[in-house]
Amino acid sequence: MSGVAGGVKAGAGEHAPVLLGEALDALAVQADGFYVDATFGRGGHARAILARLGEQGRLLAIDCDPQAVAAAREALGGDPRATIVHASFARLGEVLREAGRPPDGILLDLGVSSPQLDDPARGFSFMRDGPLDMRMNPLEGESAAAWLARADERTIADVIFRYGEDRHARRIARAIVAARAEAPIETTGRLAAIIAAAVPGRREPGKHPATRTFQALRIHVNRELEQLEQVLPQAIEALAVGGRVAVISFHSLEDRLVKRFFRRHSHDDPAWAGMPVVPRHARATLRLVGRAAFPGEAEVGRNPRARSAVLRVAEKAAQ
Repeated sequence: MSGVAGGVKAGAGEHAPVLLGEALDALAVQADGFYVDATFGRGGHARAILARLGEQGRLLAIDCDPQAVAAAREALGGDPRATIVHASFARLGEVLREAGRPPDGILLDLGVSSPQLDDPARGFSFMRDGPLDMRMNPLEGESAAAWLARADERTIADVIFRYGEDRHARRIARAIVAARAEAPIETTGRLAAIIAAAVPGRREPGKHPATRTFQALRIHVNRELEQLEQVLPQAIEALAVGGRVAVISFHSLEDRLVKRFFRRHSHDDPAWAGMPVVPRHARATLRLVGRAAFPGEAEVGRNPRARSAVLRVAEKAAQ
């Protein structure tokens, strides 16, 4: 996975890494260090990290999307400093056990990449009609179409409300269930039309009425928040002391989860407050690094999909 704002600079499908300079500075890349890009996407961040590494430096690139892995092998396959792994970042700890050394930095660029978003065959966008798939890894799991075909109305509404924060979730779910009774909902175009018809005159300015529902279905189908919850403790456990984890998020649900995790683990266990000695297991495991970073006007002008990006960074503390 790579962030939804990993966006379009010139033509569709071109990939401009978001907050590139800020992410590299946050990771404090050293020439002989070992770094993990756990969401390779199309490799903008990974290539920039490699450019800062010397002969002894190492990069591990991970992605769950077979197309992204193929792109990584084409771009980095000839570089002996780079290792490429096809896996979900939720398996980070398992993958790193094969690395032989703790990483000095881990980057997570969340969400969907521009090549995924701009390819109608992937089914992420309502802008072009295509099969309603939405899986980051099309080889695993259940497509959005298959899930919508079997889920009950209440469950669909709950997913749209929880992950899309759409106040019209019940109305949209009701329309989906009614429409599928007539014919299966198998394309992005048909789903977008059903949603648009369900909320006439109730649209957010400048936003297609299907935006929030498509976001919600994508997050649900790919278990994005669950996987983020799984990877964060694995990243902290794996990092070298003084190593950093940098996370680029693109909507409030992701950012809130990251922010709370970092804050919680940057303090000693409150149960030991006031005690003369805090045992190792109760000490803070992280130190917050700087404040959240956001794209500037120039970057948003070049890449409108960067608008919602936020970068948070934490460093592994000695215990």
